[in-house]
Amino acid sequence: MLTMNLRKAGLTAATALVLSLTATACGGGGESGSDGDKINIGIKFDQPGLGLKTQDGEYTGFDVDVAKYIAKELGYDEKDIVWKQAPSAERENMIANGDVKFIVATYTINDERKKRVDFAGPYFLAHQDLLVRADDNTVRSEDDLDDSSMKLCSVTGSTSAQNVKKDFAPKANLIKYGGYSECLTGLENKAVDALTTDDSILAGYAAQKEHQGKFKLAGLSLSDEPYGIGLKKGDTELRKKINDALEKMVEDGSWEKAAKKHFGPAGYEYEPAPEITEK
Repeated sequence: MLTMNLRKAGLTAATALVLSLTATACGGGGESGSDGDKINIGIKFDQPGLGLKTQDGEYTGFDVDVAKYIAKELGYDEKDIVWKQAPSAERENMIANGDVKFIVATYTINDERKKRVDFAGPYFLAHQDLLVRADDNTVRSEDDLDDSSMKLCSVTGSTSAQNVKKDFAPKANLIKYGGYSECLTGLENKAVDALTTDDSILAGYAAQKEHQGKFKLAGLSLSDEPYGIGLKKGDTELRKKINDALEKMVEDGSWEKAAKKHFGPAGYEYEPAPEITEK
């Protein structure tokens, strides 16, 4: 009798353990990128004017405002947002693994990325350019870049880095770092000749108080970079909801208000809100 009771107790414990593990594996019923009443959203933490985590722990920028607007339309208050840092090279993995519900992080829509994730939008159109030191006049055109002595800096996993080697400067010495702030330090210390990425990102860095007067944009429109909202492959329902939110943001004037707020002080002449094509 004692043996039977012990066996029963053992089975009960084992059953409870299996149920517990099953619940954990299923996320306790929560959706991918969500935790109960919270929503995980990927942004950049180091891009002034777009996605920046400030020293006091606040989050600011155009992408942040877009993300907040979308979250609100999905039924989440601002206090329910959990911001996740989304480095360029990790964005597809974060979406595929369910670490975030969606990503708003200067995320250019292209065919290679669409093999792994889906996009809503675009919600912004940028162009690749270069940031150089204010006293440097050596870069006047695209032709000046394709030289082995030219040290260009960009970020691992970014379309800007891919464009350099594939399109306009295959001979250049491309140096890749994990974040744009590292490239900026290299530019200031003359370890690199130029930082290349989207003009929207470069304008944000140049406008920072500590950088004013040190750098300037070269004024080269090297590519079109349509920013999209990255989300899980095949989630057509979420894509429609986000597209609806983006259209509403443009129609009610919130898009223009956010653009003026974050790009105006930098003197950056941004393009009007683009037509949504990812449907």
